[in-house]
Amino acid sequence: MTSQKPKILLAVTGATGMLFLPSFLESLAEVDVTVHGICSDAGRDVLQMEQGMEPEALPLVSRWFAAADMAASPASGSSHYHSMVILPCTMGTLAAIAAGMSINLIHRAADVMLKERRRLVLAVRETPLNRTHLQNMLTVHDAGGVICPTLPSYYLNPTSLEEAAKTYSWRLADQLGLDIPGRKRW
Repeated sequence: MTSQKPKILLAVTGATGMLFLPSFLESLAEVDVTVHGICSDAGRDVLQMEQGMEPEALPLVSRWFAAADMAASPASGSSHYHSMVILPCTMGTLAAIAAGMSINLIHRAADVMLKERRRLVLAVRETPLNRTHLQNMLTVHDAGGVICPTLPSYYLNPTSLEEAAKTYSWRLADQLGLDIPGRKRW
């Protein structure tokens, strides 16, 4: 029996923090994975504003699904994604997932990951956090998701925003069970 390379689903929502996307995808390029993506309309707007690019210009993503396409393969557990990352994850997306609401394909795909007991990592981006945000994080955690705020590591002494983003990208890959070659550790 041959093993297939992991299939990762990347969702992009409209939170700030698009700096982490190219870095994360560059880290994934170091391992043998397939990456598919979903981008919300707000995610498209913020990606353009912060990085000057469209989602289709991001490296490594071989297929994009429309967020409104509820019949796309990520809406079904039979699509068999290894894991899903929402980077960055808005508080609205977090709330929809915590409430089990499938308003769009991002929410539905996250629900599928939870029901199938697969890895779901939410790179939440908001500050300060209110009680509702914290409760929603706990709810998703209790359902099996991982809350991984967009906080770079400083103990590796990054000297630029790009280097700081790379430390966070490595952390995300760790949460997916992927070992990035050359990843620095403390």
